[in-house]
Amino acid sequence: MKFSVFFEIQISEPTPRKEAQAFHNAVEQAVYADALGYHCAWAVEHHGLLEYSHSSAPEIFLSFVAAKTSRIRVGHGVTLLPFRYNHPIRIAERIATLDILSNGRVNWGSGKSASLVEQTAFENDRATLHDQWLEALDIIPRMWSEPVFQYKGRFVDIPPVQVIPKPVQLPHPPMYAACSKPDTAALAGSLGVGALNFAIGSDDYLAEKVEGYRHAVAQAKPNGRVVTNSFACTPVTLVLHDDRKACAQAFRGARFFADTLALYYLSGSRPVGLLNVGRDFFPEDQLDEAMRLRNTPGSQVAVIAGDPAAARETVQRFVDIGVDELLLVMATGTVPHDLVMESMKTFAEDVMPHFA
Repeated sequence: MKFSVFFEIQISEPTPRKEAQAFHNAVEQAVYADALGYHCAWAVEHHGLLEYSHSSAPEIFLSFVAAKTSRIRVGHGVTLLPFRYNHPIRIAERIATLDILSNGRVNWGSGKSASLVEQTAFENDRATLHDQWLEALDIIPRMWSEPVFQYKGRFVDIPPVQVIPKPVQLPHPPMYAACSKPDTAALAGSLGVGALNFAIGSDDYLAEKVEGYRHAVAQAKPNGRVVTNSFACTPVTLVLHDDRKACAQAFRGARFFADTLALYYLSGSRPVGLLNVGRDFFPEDQLDEAMRLRNTPGSQVAVIAGDPAAARETVQRFVDIGVDELLLVMATGTVPHDLVMESMKTFAEDVMPHFA
């Protein structure tokens, strides 16, 4: 099992000052993760998703992290591939440059965004987003390997061009794709790329996704690419020696994460302004019940919350399911920076060694 940190740059009730501080906090957390032995620092790409994610330029954030660290990998989780967001040549150039400057520490994930806010703000043709993603996913690795690249496809017509620089990881950095359902996990496997998943559902549901992914990736024959066989999940996580304090903060943060996500991705609307979501701590009786249900048969495997013993039990569930990497979402929009740092240390010292 690999353990990484995952950055949305979430901010509850943001102001310009809080927003700036959140970015500096995230850099400090990533640098601390490097010192503590975490595997990778992953960052999303989102646009206009106030409160849920202020990470609109992950290529800059990850470059900043890479310059301040020496060992931890830096992961795009994910870059948006439809061409109104990013032209394929620009993606190839940016990822290769970061790979060079980080001395080969880049993981590259891709996606297309299911948020109506982003899709319409960039004037995308929503009917062809999936096909645009597939075309870009096919040609970007070729740009990294072919001295002179030329391509005429459905969406782009690129005359002969030398796409430079080239990445130092050969033939390319490990490739991943965002997944949300069993069929999209299986699709990622068939394309020979790693799967980046929200941690949601029961053990059986997640195991079904892993099984479908493994079956598909075992048969993948991507043209000119190396297969990345890795299934990753993003559980909201907070681990402290004070079990109740950790749960109170983690469940509050998980609710904020889930509610803001639902408004942008599931409501069918384009929210503007502060979001109408829960920001308070759970009442004591609800907290008691949530703590009691942790790791019980049939419970959701979505949040790693509590003291190290409870955290180890939840992580073991992911291990038994067959997950390869946990992208820990510790910095949800309501959790203070000092508790994120404390949780990172506690997890690294009292949970990670049990799964080395």
